[in-house]
Amino acid sequence: MNVFRLLGDLSHLIAIIILLQKIWHTRSCAGISGKSQILFALVYTTRYLDLVTAYVSLYNTCMKVVFLASSYATVYLIYLKFRATYDRNHDTFRIEFLILPSVILALIINHEFALLEVLWTFSIYLEAVAILPQLFMVSKTGEAESITSHYLFALGSYRALYIFNWVYRYWTENHYDIIAIVAGIVQTVLYCDFFYLYITKVLKGKKLQLPA
Repeated sequence: MNVFRLLGDLSHLIAIIILLQKIWHTRSCAGISGKSQILFALVYTTRYLDLVTAYVSLYNTCMKVVFLASSYATVYLIYLKFRATYDRNHDTFRIEFLILPSVILALIINHEFALLEVLWTFSIYLEAVAILPQLFMVSKTGEAESITSHYLFALGSYRALYIFNWVYRYWTENHYDIIAIVAGIVQTVLYCDFFYLYITKVLKGKKLQLPA
């Protein structure tokens, strides 16, 4: 554990809180991609199967449980409780184009060809692109509510902070995971345009608008 990982985890947690608070407070999931949330639920499910096979620490276990529970809670709110407010007409990204390549990559490029290891690797690849349906939806509608923008910024910051965590671990522990690093860089790059618009518009009180 180091300050970059801690800040990354807190940023991730804040993103989840912002999203759930937005849905519950407004009683609406308008502007939220249900497909991205399904992908995140799949990411956490395949990554945290070691909850039943290994114990690292109380902090580690609690964070994994929170991410799992919140991802399924979000999917429930979008597709069941507030399904009447879900904008499925704009949430049209073909997620099979993200899942299948992630499966193939996990089977070909992994640290060890074992079930849990392949599933963990799959989750890393899939997380790198899981936000694409949300970004595609924002681009398609042409704008995003400020609260949705805050959620996306916090989520993008989480992965950016993890890159600093990996750099720190390399210099202090001589430890690195090339699969996680490459996937994390790809994921952060996907947020770059959004980061620029967020800083130049949302923080100045303007509504974020993306080119369609």
